[in-house]
Amino acid sequence: MNRPRFAYRLTAVAALLAAIGVSGAAAAQDSITLRVGDWMPLSHHVSSHGGKVFMDKATELSKGRIQFKFFPAEQLGKAKDSLQMVQSGVADIVNIAPAYITDKFPLAGVAELPGIYEGACKGSYALAEMAGPGGELDAAEFKPNGVRNLFTAAIGSYRVMTTKKEVKTADDFKGLKLRTAGGPMDQTAKLLDAVSIRMAGPDVLISLQRGTLDGVFWPILSVKPWGLHEVIKHWTPNLGVGSFVDYWVISEKSWSKIPKDLQDILVEAGKYATKSHCEYVDSSDAAEVESLKKGGMKPTDLPAADVKKITEHYGEIYKSWAQGLDQRGRPGTKILDVFRSKVGS
Repeated sequence: MNRPRFAYRLTAVAALLAAIGVSGAAAAQDSITLRVGDWMPLSHHVSSHGGKVFMDKATELSKGRIQFKFFPAEQLGKAKDSLQMVQSGVADIVNIAPAYITDKFPLAGVAELPGIYEGACKGSYALAEMAGPGGELDAAEFKPNGVRNLFTAAIGSYRVMTTKKEVKTADDFKGLKLRTAGGPMDQTAKLLDAVSIRMAGPDVLISLQRGTLDGVFWPILSVKPWGLHEVIKHWTPNLGVGSFVDYWVISEKSWSKIPKDLQDILVEAGKYATKSHCEYVDSSDAAEVESLKKGGMKPTDLPAADVKKITEHYGEIYKSWAQGLDQRGRPGTKILDVFRSKVGS
């Protein structure tokens, strides 16, 4: 039998009391160590300004009773394997990206729809509520997959960025090989007459360097953490083409073994990290744009008429996405309506 990935360190007295069913102050002395698997590098803001904040806050609030063994940068597995890792017990907590596991979390992809929201906090708070206990996404996807959401990181709006070709008009998108995260971004790339190539973040830089990709759908604050500033030379700041969300989730199996008072602390730490991360993103975009400009990335706005021509078709992508899920027996239209109402779009 596999041993659990975190162990309670009990005093002899507390162990005896637990064995005879005594709870309360003695049981509250339990301490735990949780294994955390993250596919993102430590330099990425989801990890440095979100995940690390979550872990530090949980340890602080618990006065050291909650500890973590942290495995960043795919040390335990790739992004597409994160859900399997937490379900199998390889890790207690993982960073899952619905865009990479659309077969398991298609509804959570609502945040990837183009132009549906601006601002990391607006998206993060809405999704945290929907993915929390009793929320629409929790009931439809998180609970059925045996996980519980703790920390939500909506990254904000993605832009089109290219290595060589400067996109000056909507026609310039035609034929470009652009990396997307999959899901609704595929439909957005098709709308632009570009070629969508699904690819996880860790594989993008080398593909740009080799010319396998002409560019990416990508957020400003994630350019430097992944090293893309080395090759990206152009971007279109006035056209949002979707977004991306990470959820730090814990398996229900691990959750059920944690004392109630420590569960409450993990929930509080998750809320704190969600707020900390999104506020960092929303307050840092402008300065990062200036930094990238100085480094050689040239912003080029599309003509207003072209932006209007593109975005007026976004509603069709929303409808197609929702109806496609409805036809598969998933509440796509319901999730879309709830999310739009929460972000005011």
